[in-house]
Amino acid sequence: MTITELDAATIAARIAEGSLRAEDVASALLDRIAVREPVVRAFAAIDPDAVLRAARAQDAGPRRGVLHGVPIAVKDVLDTADLPTAMGSPIFAGHQPRADAACVALARAAGALILGKTVTAEFAFVHPGPTTNPHNPAHTPGGSSSGSAAAVAAGMVPLALGTQTGGSVLRPAAFCGVVGFKPSFGLIHRGGLKLMAESLDTIGIFARRVADVALLLPVLAGLPALAPAAPRPPRIGVCRVHPWALASQEARDVVEETAARLADAGAAVVDVTLPPSFDALLEVRARINDFEIARALSWEYHAERPRLSPRLGAAIEAGRGVTLADYAAAQAAAMAARAAFPAAMQGCDALLVPGAAGEAPEGLESTGDSRFQGVWTLLHGPALGLPVRRGVRGLPLGIQLVAPAGQDAALLDCGRWVDAALQPPG
Repeated sequence: MTITELDAATIAARIAEGSLRAEDVASALLDRIAVREPVVRAFAAIDPDAVLRAARAQDAGPRRGVLHGVPIAVKDVLDTADLPTAMGSPIFAGHQPRADAACVALARAAGALILGKTVTAEFAFVHPGPTTNPHNPAHTPGGSSSGSAAAVAAGMVPLALGTQTGGSVLRPAAFCGVVGFKPSFGLIHRGGLKLMAESLDTIGIFARRVADVALLLPVLAGLPALAPAAPRPPRIGVCRVHPWALASQEARDVVEETAARLADAGAAVVDVTLPPSFDALLEVRARINDFEIARALSWEYHAERPRLSPRLGAAIEAGRGVTLADYAAAQAAAMAARAAFPAAMQGCDALLVPGAAGEAPEGLESTGDSRFQGVWTLLHGPALGLPVRRGVRGLPLGIQLVAPAGQDAALLDCGRWVDAALQPPG
């Protein structure tokens, strides 16, 4: 296995034991970027010389933490003190923050090597950047965390940070065939993030294995190290709710196949139906999202409107039309659903749902349908995306595991069991 194929946990362990240097890892990844980046176009900013200098300094200095020498890429809506943060917008081209975002600073303090900034859709909304799907450049990588997902999938970095307001971590993870994790709302501090929807925006993680998420999350969230729990077959609820009918047959088949494989491996698999009130939650999320985005981008709308994309401008206009009373009603509905969700899980460790509508759509004009992640984002609980297999067009298909807010460690334990059960024999 080459360095560019190693997961983050293995890189960290080998650097710690002295069988691998941070410079070796950085050099191998930079070589990989030189080969793949002209087509994938995952990076918004990268300074190879600075990366190598930082890696050599790490090799020459003391071990700084559990991520010592592990390269991480950062979505370009998160501030970095040494690289520009343009947020996918010409309005902020060349903008250089004075300080790192909180999550970036915590990663650095634990020894992570910041490899570069990854492409985002404009202000992490819907107008896409230039990134292509590493499995087929004619198809979208998803968004808005397009560059982060594509960079991990293309072997250019083992870990990357993204953000999710609707489906911006889990959808590109599904389209690119990598592990994606959206933690509970607020678990990772959002200081230094360009906020769009302040009651939805969540910082998330892209990785190669669930163990890599478990390595990084405690660093970013101030949690104790997440040691694997004793293996225990979980109770999995198969949830066939709206927008189940909008999923491709392949996406539905992957859920059913996964449920059968998990049952064969010893999991208790049951059907779970959410309360009828949940049927309206996609509309509720959209109303909250529009209201908050319109206000978050007040300066951009009034001072720089010609440089906003037509789609974002239209979304701001729609959000300006949402009344405070409508917004308050949507927030009340969201809070009621969050309170009801643990009981609706019917004692399951996780719900099993489609990772996305299907394979990544052809074309780069759209980042795909966020309705397969939006409800779970609104509910503020953790969601874990796992790749399962390829579809008829050769592109990845995956599943999501979701749980109530605060169950991040338990969901990751469940996810490690599921990930192991889905691995091919041998």
